[in-house]
Amino acid sequence: MKRKNLIGLGIVAPAVLGISGITAISARLYDYAFRRVDYVPETSADKQKYADDYYDYVNWFHSVPSHQWTLHPSDLENRVEATFIPAANPNAKTTVIIAHGYKGNGETMSNYAKMFYDMGYNVLLPDDRAHGNSSGDYINFGWIDRQDFAEWSHNVVNNIGEDSKIIMFGVSMGGATIQMTSGEMLPPQVKLMISDCGYSDLRSELSYLLKNQFHLSPTIFVPIINAINHHRLGFSIDDVSSVKQLKKNTRPFLFIHGEKDVYVPTYMVDECFEACPEPKDIWIVPNASHAESFWINPAAYKAKVTQFIKKYLN
Repeated sequence: MKRKNLIGLGIVAPAVLGISGITAISARLYDYAFRRVDYVPETSADKQKYADDYYDYVNWFHSVPSHQWTLHPSDLENRVEATFIPAANPNAKTTVIIAHGYKGNGETMSNYAKMFYDMGYNVLLPDDRAHGNSSGDYINFGWIDRQDFAEWSHNVVNNIGEDSKIIMFGVSMGGATIQMTSGEMLPPQVKLMISDCGYSDLRSELSYLLKNQFHLSPTIFVPIINAINHHRLGFSIDDVSSVKQLKKNTRPFLFIHGEKDVYVPTYMVDECFEACPEPKDIWIVPNASHAESFWINPAAYKAKVTQFIKKYLN
């Protein structure tokens, strides 16, 4: 959410609004943040310099052999799609399930998919609900998606075999999704988890963005946004907590975060790291903005991830 969007949203100072005006603005804010969009928004200006490399990865994604997997195929309201990329070695037993970011889809994770593919792994790239080819009208910020990711892990076991090894990985909202998935009952084949710049909890993230991007009072707007979400999606934004879920985690966990992240502030990864039981590791990437850690130095990123995997996969 950027301040330049305030004019388009028709937002004015709360002091000149009555209750009905505040409610109307809250509804606009909710639709702006939660309603699905059937396109991938333009990336931030600080990452435009990586555009050529990004599209090289996207071209790879469309050229590599892949298959479509589906959850709930006969349920139009809960149908969830994923792209499965088998490893070059047909006998590969390790699969990485990758969670994409806010208003993205599996394709937008092409760079990470190729990184893991080049490491010899199968890759599964779901489209979250209200994203890509999956159903849904409103983004749930990983809370319902976490249950889908648990189901995806069972699908991997069913398709690849009981001797599967599963790594879960996500970036931004996808990082939070993996953090929240860590607190679920998962099959023993899920061996470790990696999150890059995931948020600590949804109330804190929304409050931070309202205050720092929109210069609006979270105290005024968040309770109404929460009420709208409870009506639309059936849960409170206070339920959406990486910190609470990570306390139940039983697997090795690597946290990655950019030092200069102003979208998900770095203090949030400290909260997540503190909540997570051992074994765990954390890497704060110098000079990296939000979701930029890979792009600053792909080789260093791959080396850090490889080191963690080699230490704990077996």
